[in-house]
Amino acid sequence: MHSLSIFGTSSDAGKSTLSFAIAYLLQQYGIKIAPFKAQNVSNNSMVTDIGSGEIAIPQAFCAEALGLETTPLFNPVLLKSGGTSKAHIIINGKSIANTSVKEYYRNLDKLKPIVKEAFETLQQNFECIVAEGAGSPVELNLMQKDLSNLYIAKEFGTKIILVADIERGGVFASIYGVYNLLPKGLQKNVIGVLVNKFRGDISLFDEGVRIIEERFAIPVLGVIPYKPFNLGFEDSASLANYRQNKPSPIIKVGVIHLPHISNFTDFEPLVADEEIVLDFITTPTQATNYDLLIVPGSKMVVADLLWLKEQGFGKILQDKKRHIIAICGGYEMMFETIKDPHHIESNTTHIEGFGRFKGEVVFQKEKIVKKGLYNLFGVVGSGYEIHNATAKKNAKRKKRLLGTFIHGIFDNDNFRQMVFRAINPNYRGYNFQTYKKNSIEDFTQHIAKHLNIQRVIDALHN
Repeated sequence: MHSLSIFGTSSDAGKSTLSFAIAYLLQQYGIKIAPFKAQNVSNNSMVTDIGSGEIAIPQAFCAEALGLETTPLFNPVLLKSGGTSKAHIIINGKSIANTSVKEYYRNLDKLKPIVKEAFETLQQNFECIVAEGAGSPVELNLMQKDLSNLYIAKEFGTKIILVADIERGGVFASIYGVYNLLPKGLQKNVIGVLVNKFRGDISLFDEGVRIIEERFAIPVLGVIPYKPFNLGFEDSASLANYRQNKPSPIIKVGVIHLPHISNFTDFEPLVADEEIVLDFITTPTQATNYDLLIVPGSKMVVADLLWLKEQGFGKILQDKKRHIIAICGGYEMMFETIKDPHHIESNTTHIEGFGRFKGEVVFQKEKIVKKGLYNLFGVVGSGYEIHNATAKKNAKRKKRLLGTFIHGIFDNDNFRQMVFRAINPNYRGYNFQTYKKNSIEDFTQHIAKHLNIQRVIDALHN
């Protein structure tokens, strides 16, 4: 059986979501499936079950939905933004080094064997690998530097599905252009195209389907009506697309959108909560309107701390009457002092924090990457850690301020109830894992109604 590549005709076309949905549906047809992305660029990562490494959220989310243990094999190369023209590189789940973008591309050939080995290892245990592409596969100036699209498709002869975002406009040009710019050898492997994020009466696009199939000679596998899916956020672009429609929320939560925000999937349970309205804010003026403020994780803690001070958040974050939760990087900012003697994240060796917690945090060379059960302020719950900074305790409480290194805390129903009943005793709560299971089933069945999955299966067998 062939493996499958999912290529977008543009960035944010919906590749991650459709890669997950197609993998989920193929598994329901009895095919042993694994998710994969050769190279991901994201500050949003998850700790793996195997090897205690980091991989990007989409592959971790998909694996969990498929009932698989997560492994670095699903995402062998992960890049995290390290500032202008810089990136932090993670290979097979482990932090390697900070590098410039130019240096990364110069060493790209050294990464191909790593990607190839990961894919081949998965092939030994799975019938089909659903490999998500990155951006557009036909950026002509970057095609020789592409690990996630053409390299995988050529090396492993994958079948290809194109995903086009009709919401952006120019859908015909994007489909025609990407298909015809693909190397001729790969064009024959294209199963067809999915027209994604359609709004309105689908029958109005019947003529569009005819044009694509007759004039472009590309089969249309489906026209997918837009449906929000507020799970598995990969990056700030997908985060900006989340939707809330809550008629009677009782608690307002404001998350400070740091310039280098990371692990914002922490807030998916709050986006889904009918009793909570969640907004991402950027000014102190906005912050006054919320019952709870959250200072989230950060890939560049010192830079984001300076940004908070420059924006004037200091007075609000030092207000002892406010309910505040500070997570990971946000937690580190609440101490009196942050030290970075090895310049792990900045050129600064010493900077004052907001001083809400006594003591200091110190950046170490070795990154802490682990997951497990934690005592979350008296409630036992699951979570994970990804940080270089260390402190005497992984969590602290001071009046209405909660600070912790632990990500994923809001996934725990008991923790949410403890936090939000302290703010509003009328808060009831809900079962997030049940919601997640039902949302996955509902969304994938929505895709199944509009996707010719049998045509995909037939192509994978040929």
